[in-house]
Amino acid sequence: MRIRDFGYIVGSMRPGTLNRISDVPGVTVGHATVTGDGLNTGVTVVLPCPDNPFARKLPCASFVLNGFGKTAGLVQIDELGTLETPIALTNTLNVGLVHDALVEYMIRRCEAEHVPLRSVNPVVCECNDASLSDIRRRAVHKEHVFAAIESARAEFEEGAVGCGRGTTCHGLKGGVGSASRLLPLDGKTYALGVLVQTNHGRLNDFMIGGERAGERIQKLISENAPDRGSCIVILATDLPLSDRQLRRAIKRCSVGLARLGSFIGHGSGEVFVGFSTANRTPPDDDPRGVLPCEAFNENRIDTVFRAAAECTEEAVLNSMAAAEDVTGQNGAVRLSLARFLERKA
Repeated sequence: MRIRDFGYIVGSMRPGTLNRISDVPGVTVGHATVTGDGLNTGVTVVLPCPDNPFARKLPCASFVLNGFGKTAGLVQIDELGTLETPIALTNTLNVGLVHDALVEYMIRRCEAEHVPLRSVNPVVCECNDASLSDIRRRAVHKEHVFAAIESARAEFEEGAVGCGRGTTCHGLKGGVGSASRLLPLDGKTYALGVLVQTNHGRLNDFMIGGERAGERIQKLISENAPDRGSCIVILATDLPLSDRQLRRAIKRCSVGLARLGSFIGHGSGEVFVGFSTANRTPPDDDPRGVLPCEAFNENRIDTVFRAAAECTEEAVLNSMAAAEDVTGQNGAVRLSLARFLERKA
């Protein structure tokens, strides 16, 4: 069940066919979930393209709204404006192990495709799932990362899966969520999609469509923990946005979080990464000194900002509505938002 299945419509723009980040052609998502014996954790991998991203890098940008996080790979993205690997999302103490697995994956892939590789910049983002999982065991390993990559597809699961298995959002069960919007321009339809890993917000602040839903739910479950966690947002589009324009767009993902009641607490790391599948760089052996590219008209960028905000808001709600109840270590329980939603007429 996603938020639209309950009759809630976010924003005014039209979603794509799947209403997922994978409405951007070529983008797929895979999960590996680790459960049992005190564990509720995993890894989620966003593949930006079906071919090798290291051979033909993608325009990319990052933005850190609140830096309480342990992300890897953002420094080079900010310097060069390109993405050259899949993007992995996991728990806080597994960033290093997942980074190592992505290095191994890219070495193997480049060797198989005869692409020279001497250095590589894996991108790994994280949320702390210690409230529902024994994070100290660092239970996500190379085989999980490879399995997530192998399972990547357009119609991927949402909710308490992969990197979202042990997360908490506005005092309820968080997880992985996604949404997309279509942007018709010059006789062609482009797509913009968002995927989130939600682990942020207070229940009392939670809002849906302007309604203070969190206050109503709080009276039923007596939950009001502080805003302490993180929210990772991955944005993809096939619009020909430069890395500078991508950075402007991903900043507007914060609007979607704010509309749901998040005020970006001290202990919450909000990290956004955005990439475009257009204007990819040619292979390193391309002899040209000047390369052709399309340019997006900055005077039309308001529609991109709106799409980023709407997608983020709906993706967070999907991460909560699609998640089942999860009981973690020490008996901690996080309930699904779906328990408290009534179908709107």
